[in-house]
Amino acid sequence: MSEAGEFDVAVVGGGIAGLMSAVRAAELGLRVVVLEKGEQERYPCNTRFTGGAFHVCFHEVNENETVLMDAINERTAGAANGEQARAVARDTRVAVQWLKAKGMKFIKGGPDAWRQNTLAPPLMLKPGLHWEGRGGDVMMRTLAATLAQLGGKLLLGAEALALRMEEGRCTGLDMEQHGKRATVPAKHVVICDGGFQGNHELLREFITARPEKLKQRGAGNGNGDGLRMARAVGARLAGMNRFYGHLLCRDAMHNDALWPFPMVDHICLAGVVVDAAGRRFVDEGRGGVYIANCVAQLPDPLSTTVVFDDAIWNGPARDFILPANPNLVTAGATIFTAPDLVGLAKQLALPPETFEATVARYNAAVDAGQTQQLDPVRTVSAYKAHAIRTPPFHAVQLCAGITFTMGGMAIDGAARVLDEHNKPIPGLYAAGCATGGLDGGGYAGYVGGLAKSAVTALLAANHIAASRRC
Repeated sequence: MSEAGEFDVAVVGGGIAGLMSAVRAAELGLRVVVLEKGEQERYPCNTRFTGGAFHVCFHEVNENETVLMDAINERTAGAANGEQARAVARDTRVAVQWLKAKGMKFIKGGPDAWRQNTLAPPLMLKPGLHWEGRGGDVMMRTLAATLAQLGGKLLLGAEALALRMEEGRCTGLDMEQHGKRATVPAKHVVICDGGFQGNHELLREFITARPEKLKQRGAGNGNGDGLRMARAVGARLAGMNRFYGHLLCRDAMHNDALWPFPMVDHICLAGVVVDAAGRRFVDEGRGGVYIANCVAQLPDPLSTTVVFDDAIWNGPARDFILPANPNLVTAGATIFTAPDLVGLAKQLALPPETFEATVARYNAAVDAGQTQQLDPVRTVSAYKAHAIRTPPFHAVQLCAGITFTMGGMAIDGAARVLDEHNKPIPGLYAAGCATGGLDGGGYAGYVGGLAKSAVTALLAANHIAASRRC
């Protein structure tokens, strides 16, 4: 497939991680090919849909490395792999500078410091999905053009099937393109095909018993092909039981104007989230990503509701760059409203007495400053708990929107894939959301998808180039 019949690097997946690793390897003088399963020139992927903010645990990327490390450890409750955490804390700023040098434009995407490095043009501030010509799409097209200028190849409609191994070393892979099978000989393979959020079998194994009741909040085409191939040759997996996503109105299951925005997180962080029995089942103070994970783990992920009052609707519900109020209304979401809680419960088909008692216990704990005594507890260190007592009362039925899975192949600080004995598999690397061990932990801590992808992509390319010089 190349003049010498072999590539130095074969990359699986053409998102941010795949294109960044390929461009970096090509600029270091290596012969590179990228296999992308998408057929279209502007193939859908999560990178095109991204909000575009490069951050580390919602900290600005140029903050002190120790501060960023502490933030990662706190958010993941100490579950993050130390080598990966250090790399992200140290090198996210390097990756942003590298992208700028390649022609990417950044702006401050909002008042928060963590939005200081947001891809331009930013997402359009209106409900629904609007990615064409926005920052992620521009970045993808820029990287693809740069790869071509450097002599790298991007093969569209190319599906990776299996890794080729010789004497314990990865030496390429088998693929299928437009119905024809071929072998791609390569001295190194970098798996960058994202998470497994589009694979119901893997979701059922690791995330939820009812994957069909989650809403795909991204491109939905991450099928875990790279993970499957790596698993078959002995790769160790890490952090497989968590995903990055947000809470959406349940109507998003059939109304495309309600995903990926507006999110319902800020209402849930202020209000009370109940199950089909009208009882709280989750600590709302742990954040939207955590709540979404807990919703997904229920026997019926489409059985939950957030309850709030008019003070929340006209307060926290107006937070965020694309707030739930008024965008849920303009996008056609169903919002239940009643002058009292009993009336609201009847509309929702929830047991009125249980529901009313749940809210009463919650309000009493908030008033007394004793939310830690609730079962489950309601933490207040990150998000304030609001009593629900200002009529009219409102409710939105929820669904968990899954953007990408947090788990994947375990890697070391050079992005080499590790085997079950924690040893690198020679010739095999992984980057981006195909990897595990950074995000997750008990509270589904989210470090930052763009940061993780960009840093691990450059780590892989740099290490391959250095090993070729040895």
